[in-house]
Amino acid sequence: MSDQMHVVEISKPGGPEVLQPGSRPVPVPGHGQVVIKVAYAGVNRPDALQRAGAYDPPPGASDLPGLECSGEVVAVGPGVDSLARGDMVCALLPGGGYAEYVATPAAHCLPVPHGMGLREAACLPETFFTVWSNVFSRGGLKAGERFLVHGGSSGIGTTAIQLANAFGARVFTTAGSDEKCQACLDLGAERAINYRTEDFVKVLRAEGGADLILDMVGGDYIPRNIKALADDGRLVQIAFLQGPVVELNFALMMVRRLTITGSTLRPQSDLAKAQIAQDLREAVWPLIEAGRIAPVMDSEFDLADAAAAHARMESSGHIGKIVLRVA
Repeated sequence: MSDQMHVVEISKPGGPEVLQPGSRPVPVPGHGQVVIKVAYAGVNRPDALQRAGAYDPPPGASDLPGLECSGEVVAVGPGVDSLARGDMVCALLPGGGYAEYVATPAAHCLPVPHGMGLREAACLPETFFTVWSNVFSRGGLKAGERFLVHGGSSGIGTTAIQLANAFGARVFTTAGSDEKCQACLDLGAERAINYRTEDFVKVLRAEGGADLILDMVGGDYIPRNIKALADDGRLVQIAFLQGPVVELNFALMMVRRLTITGSTLRPQSDLAKAQIAQDLREAVWPLIEAGRIAPVMDSEFDLADAAAAHARMESSGHIGKIVLRVA
């Protein structure tokens, strides 16, 4: 193994064109860490936010983008007994996925599901960690409840639809075209709402209101989400594509006993992420290996074409996940 590796760096804050090839030293695993020879890296919205200068990596993390990958464990740090060299894994990363090698805590790695290739496995960690922690752990979704996820054709959306459906919820979703709505229905959504032609508030109120809403849009969706909730409903906010600043009537929240919460994954502690990984291994990995759930794949780009992958993601024309082929 060479002591240098090919990477894609953020040369300066800006658009996709600021992603440039570079060379870095191969990382050395610290205590509790492994080094993975990256086969594929997932492309996610936080990567674009970091590229634009709006999402700094946490202290001690790599400044390279990339929050998930799949590949082979090639080095094991002290204190690791759960993994060995040669193990094939997918992993949640603190950063650094746009590279030939990356270091991450061993506790944030999961085995590549039986019957799944490395390409698809690279698309599991970021979205599955996010959906599980926000929809089930934080949002408390239960069988029979009405669940609304915005952006149903995104990586998060396609994952949320499948997981909520697998655990017995009634799934509603929004998307921006009839094609995307059909893709959501094919994944198990009961109702897919084209937000360009329909009002999701009216649809959900006619059904009795949503018990849980997962939103990444923000902006004027937030007061509309409040209207769309059933009494005792919960809103979980995970991003703000339209901004975080709105006016809300808190008296209405009190009277209707509503809960508003949210989280971001990357700044959470290593211990918290390790617990999510364990939950996924116990509750979700059997569903994946049984073929009941699978990542929806949109497109694949070479690592050197990361700028094109970002342009594809930001066009919002994709359905499902975008990956970078590294090795």
